Amino acid sequence: MSIRRKAYIVGAFEHPLRKAETQSLALLHAEVARGAVADAGLSLADVDGYFCAGDAPGLGPLSMVEYLGLKLRHFDSTDVGGSSYVVAVAHAAEAIAAGKCSVALITLAGRPRSHKIPPHVEAQVFAGPTVPEVPYELPFSPTFINTYAMAARRHMHEFGTTSEQLAWIKVAASHHAQHNPNAFLKQVVTVEDVLSSPMIADPLHRLDCCVITDGGGALVVVSPEVAKSLSRASVSLLGTGEGIKHLDGGRVDLTYSAARWSGAAAFAEAGVKPSDIKYASIYDSFTITVLVQLEDLGFCEKGKGGRFVSDGNLISGVGRMPVNTDGGGLCNNHPNNRGGMTKVIEAVRQLRGEAHPAVQVPNCDLALVHGTGGSLGTRHAGATLILERAL
Repeated sequence: MSIRRKAYIVGAFEHPLRKAETQSLALLHAEVARGAVADAGLSLADVDGYFCAGDAPGLGPLSMVEYLGLKLRHFDSTDVGGSSYVVAVAHAAEAIAAGKCSVALITLAGRPRSHKIPPHVEAQVFAGPTVPEVPYELPFSPTFINTYAMAARRHMHEFGTTSEQLAWIKVAASHHAQHNPNAFLKQVVTVEDVLSSPMIADPLHRLDCCVITDGGGALVVVSPEVAKSLSRASVSLLGTGEGIKHLDGGRVDLTYSAARWSGAAAFAEAGVKPSDIKYASIYDSFTITVLVQLEDLGFCEKGKGGRFVSDGNLISGVGRMPVNTDGGGLCNNHPNNRGGMTKVIEAVRQLRGEAHPAVQVPNCDLALVHGTGGSLGTRHAGATLILERAL
């Protein structure tokens, strides 16, 4: 089923907190929900579809629907890590196109900074007691950082990518974050700053890694009929794509991601090509994540991502492809390992012309959002959206 212009984003809200010591997880979900429906000019009473992921408290929809006082016709709690909320937008659009609901609310919230997750608990994402690969991977102690570092080192080996080139991705994020009053890290950094920061997992330095914050965000996706009834500027969905990449029984190639498939599907459905995109929100758990995804989405050839991201090419107003103009996960926020939500929110801001004036892309009418959930070095899900400024 094609969702091309069959659903519209009319509400978006990002929580301003980066450390929420007193708010419960449910309250954070409620606060971003109220913010998004208010932004759309609607109320919670209008919502008939609800979407969340594994960050929602309790039993997800079963708990949050009662907490929010919603009356639903449809719900979805798909969880694929960092790409969950990019997938949620696509699934909401599909549900609307199928007539399952007409006003879909999507909420994310997390408190990982207030409630730090011990490394042995984090490792269970890769090697929990019920995961079939446990006997084979647990002896090697996989974590998020060392599996991404493995992918980065392989890319360097195959294509000559350098740490200096990766550092430019952090530099671009910091140039954008300085204009975001809510960004966790607002200080502009240089390539030298990144390279002199402590090595965490060779070749990734501390500044190659995303921040860890509390916070959240929410979106409201509606039918064309509801969108027409509202005075709020809306954003239409043109195309979506999903894909999963894994170790393929040992036939491993660490140099590419699931964006190879999800991006191709989204562009085909939207009827546009990478050169048409004015702005890109790219999941940035680590600098290597951005570089590999830019290649696989078709913004540059495989192996040439290092040159593509260098010399400020990702900085709005300076380079040829503005990326993550809110500062992204590298500088702005990254709640609960599901940063795809804020990627959609910033794309909505850009298409509405509501980004900070210093980073607003001129005549921004077409944007791409991509999320990665899992690890580039083991298994992950990729999800891509093509969004258009509604006329």
